[in-house]
Amino acid sequence: MKILPALSIAVALALAFPASAIAHEPDGAVADPARDRAAILAMQGEYAVDFAFDETVPLQPAYQRQPPLRSGGHEAVIVVEDAARDGRPDRIVLQHILVDPKSGHVTKHWRQDWHWQAAQRFEFSDEQTWRVRDMPAASAAGTWTQCVYEVSDAPRYCGTGRWHHDDGVSTWTSDLSWRPLPRREYTRRSDYNALSVVNRHTVTPSGWSHEQFNTKVQRGPNGRQRALTREFGFNDYRKSEGVDFRPARDYWAATQAYWARVRERWEPLLTSPSGVHLKTRVDGMAMIVPLFEQAQDVEQGGQVSDTAIDAVFSAWVEPATSPTAALQADR
Repeated sequence: MKILPALSIAVALALAFPASAIAHEPDGAVADPARDRAAILAMQGEYAVDFAFDETVPLQPAYQRQPPLRSGGHEAVIVVEDAARDGRPDRIVLQHILVDPKSGHVTKHWRQDWHWQAAQRFEFSDEQTWRVRDMPAASAAGTWTQCVYEVSDAPRYCGTGRWHHDDGVSTWTSDLSWRPLPRREYTRRSDYNALSVVNRHTVTPSGWSHEQFNTKVQRGPNGRQRALTREFGFNDYRKSEGVDFRPARDYWAATQAYWARVRERWEPLLTSPSGVHLKTRVDGMAMIVPLFEQAQDVEQGGQVSDTAIDAVFSAWVEPATSPTAALQADR
């Protein structure tokens, strides 16, 4: 995978402006939800994607930067929902689907939901646990909350911020929030278990970009935490015309009703005051595999009963126990 031409500049910016500085920048812009909606919808389409992650600032004396990570692929981003309330945009759901250009094989990838002036959001708390956080109306005014989900539609993280459209460029920057160990390091790392992150999305002439200002943290009982290193992530989505994305759209046309049923089961769990706990390992494969197998059955013309879906959830999802101090450690 080639190194992105702009990566060295982006890393320099990440070093110069750490996540804490970005998260607390002043904001006097007037909200424009219709223009914000157009920016979010601009992320739909067909893309060649490069994923790049570079550790930048070591935060412990003996810590050694790990090698840069590079990957990529081809991805269709499909609008699942574009809802309005009281004449204003309210909720937009975008589903990502990977396509192998050679074989046409598709893989359901991550999902991003955007909520206008959200009253609450889920947040990663501790090991495989997410809890609901209420958003005060004054803080939520004029903002969009983006929530990101696993390939199984399990929770990953949420962030809240405003869209800005200065000089004709649409950019959204989140506040600082927690997320679990990323998939790219599930099997490689055991020295940290959480990321403290600011995300930034920008609509570009060739597509859009997703920047991540990450701090890798080992979080322990009673709110103890140890920051290891900062990391800059740069995901570059460039419009692609040389790849056949029909398999992605065909897959979604065949399975979208099934995945809607899966989302219906997640919804009450992710809004429950007690929160939700996954009984799977960190990679989540114990739940991903049976759901993907059910989706494949549907794609091939079969039927999947509500009982079968419920059995997967019963096996691997449960209400969270009493809150720990971890989530409150940086409040």
